[in-house]
Amino acid sequence: MNAPTRINSALDVRGQFPAIENWHYLDSAATAQKPRAVIDAITNAYARDYATVHRGVYQRSSEMTGRYEAARAAAAGLIGGQANELVFTRGATEAINLVAYTLPRAGKRRVLVSTLEHHSNIVPWQLAGFQVDAAPLTEDGRIDLDAA
Repeated sequence: MNAPTRINSALDVRGQFPAIENWHYLDSAATAQKPRAVIDAITNAYARDYATVHRGVYQRSSEMTGRYEAARAAAAGLIGGQANELVFTRGATEAINLVAYTLPRAGKRRVLVSTLEHHSNIVPWQLAGFQVDAAPLTEDGRIDLDAA
């Protein structure tokens, strides 16, 4: 497996995303552009290393499972959690649906979001039977906690 591409400086971050080389990309709610290191890892996985994760009893499967779990540990470290607390999903909407549909059904079901929320963080709650309340923002763009 090739060594991961490293970012040399904070100023070189944009250069790691080939899809946004000459333009600005603001819609990461549905599709997040990938840095070169991720593109390379996916290409290598599909072209050379692909195997069933957590299911196979052969060496390639074991190696792929190890990489998958290493990614989970790295993500946990990034957000200050434990690897066994992370659930990987395909995206934010799927993750919100999982939470919304697994919360208890008893009692008043309300969720508080900000007025800046994308519809992908409103519709899943509504479809799961929650009342969605939106907290207004202050003039400097922060959630108005007094109003909330």
